[in-house]
Amino acid sequence: MRLSIRRAEPRADGAQMPLAVYVHGLGGSALNWTDLMGLLRDRVDGVAIDLPGFGESPPPADGDYSTFGHARAVLRLIEWLGKGPVHLLGNSMGGAVAVRVAAQRPDLVRTLTLISPALPDLRLRRTSASTGLLAVPGIGHALTRWIHRMPPERRAQAAAELMYANAAAVPEPLLRIAAEEYAKRSRCPWAQQALLASARGIIRAYLERGPQSLWSQAARVRAPTLLVYGRQDKLVDSRLAVRAAETFPRSRLVVLPDSGHVAMMEHPRLVAAAVRELLEDSERETGTGQ
Repeated sequence: MRLSIRRAEPRADGAQMPLAVYVHGLGGSALNWTDLMGLLRDRVDGVAIDLPGFGESPPPADGDYSTFGHARAVLRLIEWLGKGPVHLLGNSMGGAVAVRVAAQRPDLVRTLTLISPALPDLRLRRTSASTGLLAVPGIGHALTRWIHRMPPERRAQAAAELMYANAAAVPEPLLRIAAEEYAKRSRCPWAQQALLASARGIIRAYLERGPQSLWSQAARVRAPTLLVYGRQDKLVDSRLAVRAAETFPRSRLVVLPDSGHVAMMEHPRLVAAAVRELLEDSERETGTGQ
């Protein structure tokens, strides 16, 4: 398995710190975590992964884009880094992937932070219908082709309007970086398949029943868990926050009234403050320092 990762700039004093691993959502990349990684670099050694088929990572050799397949990639990265247990953070699809990792390998996860996690919710919302359409034969292929043919600047703006509560407040440099990333993906031969197959993987995870369902696995997570939801999220209904808080055995909940789907990008300082509290409480509980 080949994976691309981005690391936060190390501390100037060279101090050894616990490892944090960041997992992006559908259509995202390690770049989604840049601001939060920078704000937390004094507390953790941050590593953000490009999931297989996204960012700079090549597609998985076995073609498995399910949440289980992505979870295997994250587990292999944590094992390869050799600094577990880690502080694991996931957004959207990456949140679902992180739940699977934490449930399957509790020995490798010290704390879990989930930002608008893609947990099963079968209530239909107009703004999230596009993800469901990707799973429909024929329509999904047509939709991904249309997405990848959009001019990069328009695609970046459309993504901001979907992901942020206030797209007008997104700084121009961030839109430019996103456009450059989309332009690069439009030239990538596997980008459409990665998006389509991963979206279908999320839908399958939503329909999963029994012990392998995401809600069942959430109930088995032992790590202290921070849940962050945006009240203005157009993709994940913030009303799901109550069920999530009741399901994870050791949870704390933060709902940001003016945030959308990517709170770590829209309000990185607020998210960083909540993560710091989680890390500090975890250190006190285990008797470890930074």
